[in-house]
Amino acid sequence: MHADRTSTTRFPVPVDAALREAGWQPGRWDIRQAEIWADALRDHVSPAGHRHTVFPAAVEAWAEFGGLSLTPAGPGRQIAPAALHLDPLHGLHLARTLGDLGRALDTDVCPLGTETDTQALLAIDTHGRVYALDHTGDWYLGPDLDHALGALVLGTEPTRLSTV
Repeated sequence: MHADRTSTTRFPVPVDAALREAGWQPGRWDIRQAEIWADALRDHVSPAGHRHTVFPAAVEAWAEFGGLSLTPAGPGRQIAPAALHLDPLHGLHLARTLGDLGRALDTDVCPLGTETDTQALLAIDTHGRVYALDHTGDWYLGPDLDHALGALVLGTEPTRLSTV
């Protein structure tokens, strides 16, 4: 019996496997580390005076998934699966960029981590929606982190955000 490996229906099997390989398990909650990241982001001011806004959806995402490095196995569905490092300090120096995206979306946006191969920044908004920002544009990854992790690990093509 491998009930412990199949008892979760939260994530598709390949996503669950990648998360567990990275050290995640249901109930993982490192609020102490999440608060350290929150303080570091709140305390950072860019040379032009831009600051990060920290909010509960970001802190909760960091507490459950922060610090994990995911390396998906196998081919992606539409695009290559993304290797991820879920550490919000990858976005420490991008307060202006995240602020601009937040204004365009009429919400606040906070860093989550990075796609390690492409250096795309992963970000979350106050509603828990997840985005990727890279040199080709801004991308919507899903309505919550669970969907976004699924899209990234399974290689599902994201939706480009329009500037309209």
